[in-house]
Amino acid sequence: MKKPIIGVTPLFDEERDSIWMLPGYLNGIAGAGGIPVILPMAKSREDILRLAVELDGFLFTGGQDVAPSVYGEEPLAFCGTPCPDKDRLELLLLREVIGLDKPALGICRGLQFFNAALGGTLYQDLPQQLKLKSPLNHHQSPPYDQPAHAVSILPDTPLRAATGCEKIQVNSYHHQAVKSLAAALKPAAVAPDGLIEAAFHPGKRFLIGVQWHPEYMYRTDKPSADLFAEFVYCCRQG
Repeated sequence: MKKPIIGVTPLFDEERDSIWMLPGYLNGIAGAGGIPVILPMAKSREDILRLAVELDGFLFTGGQDVAPSVYGEEPLAFCGTPCPDKDRLELLLLREVIGLDKPALGICRGLQFFNAALGGTLYQDLPQQLKLKSPLNHHQSPPYDQPAHAVSILPDTPLRAATGCEKIQVNSYHHQAVKSLAAALKPAAVAPDGLIEAAFHPGKRFLIGVQWHPEYMYRTDKPSADLFAEFVYCCRQG
């Protein structure tokens, strides 16, 4: 079978007015047998629909905070600066991806964006809004290919099927997180402090978001590699 071509939503450097990319996203896809392509910061609905139709799957990357307006809230003082162009691209793209039932993987902000776009809400800043009682480190320092805490993968979820694991060790680098889960999504993994660490859309072939960063760990961590492999496999199925 032909290798699937997978669109990767761009990272954006506002100061330099520049699109950029972390190689782990691309290499994780390529290592699992896909061909990654960085998407343009398209604004035309017609262009985004064309991309959604032509490509085999999509990876929604990390980046700036999701604008609180996406989930119907005002920004608080500790919310980071959003990227309106990225929000617009991903809102339009996700709508088409869901309508066409194309596979989609969300990483870190990707999980948060799936949740916000589908009607859920986010903690705008964990340290300020949620005084965690556990000692978990949700914002680790480098190196990022090392685990920071454990997560439990829930039974009867595509994440459990992809990894075969009940519990895994993950890295963690985020200050926002899922607050209320969108009605269309189901939890797939939770941290010991109760935060949702992964979610999926049960009505779609593959729409999974994870809070951790498999793009840093896939070379040495089997569950991370397995997640990329399952994603690319689903993209290959057409």
